[in-house]
Amino acid sequence: MGRKAVLILPGTAEILSRMGEQIRLARLRRNLSVELVAERADISRATLWKVEKGDPSVAIGIYAAVLHALNNMDKDLLLVAKDDVMGRTMQDLKLSVRKRARKEK
Repeated sequence: MGRKAVLILPGTAEILSRMGEQIRLARLRRNLSVELVAERADISRATLWKVEKGDPSVAIGIYAAVLHALNNMDKDLLLVAKDDVMGRTMQDLKLSVRKRARKEK
């Protein structure tokens, strides 16, 4: 059984590529070798290289493991969609406002 090809939009591919580059730079700033980070994340060196290239076929759990191996950077994942302005606006538009009859004096 072969692997399915991962189809992503060009904008998303660019985001993954930038994220991979940022992970690589974080590893280099910490002066950590590919071997050490791969061992800490319990992945192969080849998989770490895929992460650092932003390969979309790598599972998000692997990205999280690599970020954790870089001294607990996985906590940054909590920032994903934290401030969902568009979603909150759409939610607010769907909220119904109860209307009351005016009080008569």
